[in-house]
Amino acid sequence: MEVSIGSFQKGVRVTAETSPTVRRRRLASELRRLRTERDLPMQSVADRMEMTAASLSRIETGRRGIKSRDLRALLGLYEVPETDQEALLALAREAQQKGWWQQHANVLTTEYATLIGLEAEASTIRNYEQSLVPGLLQTEAYARSVTTAFRPGDSSEETDRLVSVRLKRQERLDDSAFELSAILGEAVIRQSIGTPAIMAEQLSYLAKASRKPNIMVQVLPFRAGGHPALTGSFSIVGFPAYSDMDVVYLENMTSAVYLEEASEVRSYGTVFDYLRAAALSPNDSATMLIEASEALI
Repeated sequence: MEVSIGSFQKGVRVTAETSPTVRRRRLASELRRLRTERDLPMQSVADRMEMTAASLSRIETGRRGIKSRDLRALLGLYEVPETDQEALLALAREAQQKGWWQQHANVLTTEYATLIGLEAEASTIRNYEQSLVPGLLQTEAYARSVTTAFRPGDSSEETDRLVSVRLKRQERLDDSAFELSAILGEAVIRQSIGTPAIMAEQLSYLAKASRKPNIMVQVLPFRAGGHPALTGSFSIVGFPAYSDMDVVYLENMTSAVYLEEASEVRSYGTVFDYLRAAALSPNDSATMLIEASEALI
């Protein structure tokens, strides 16, 4: 199925294979644009829709879905032409579909599930990691060691499911149109995770993965000194549609945060460019990874 969403999605094809997470985000962005262009206060719209301003805010930020009946009423309030209404209603229906990751909802946090949904349609990911190999580049044994360390109270079945989700995510790398740029702080390759054999396998895998045309791995050496990302790891998720703004993903021990303001995303993009310039070249990085791997054998 293909849907063109008026000026919002002009020239962009939306197919049934796209991520429901991204569809909801697109719909939310369009509803927010429609309200602001008409200079309608959120509270005023919420009152006329007989809902709270907080509920409308969650709809406009994609944290909550909207029923077709309510969407029709909202679009009528915004005086959206009926032809455009149908396209948005179709988008809303597709946003209710289930992604493959949602069958594992009982072991995934909401934030993590959202990240997977965004990855499913992303065209680029720029990832800086301070202490761990990025999930998209982890070997099964490394992923299992990390999961066990982070969630020691999980059953073996829960651990198996989390590891299987991580490996399933990596199928995204098989798409040549998807590009991953990963910058690893040198601590990532010095931090011992699991056994020496597990760590050696992981480092060797990173060196091999970096040879793929759509994957770039660079190591930021200790000697690079201080830099703007000392506060922690981050990922910048980019999309092929010009109407889909990049998202910054920040994770901590108990939750995660998504930044979508253009100024915030630009700031992280600037920091990533700085790190890329300060890091070793891809070839020199591969050499360091191989040497570190061989030292563990």
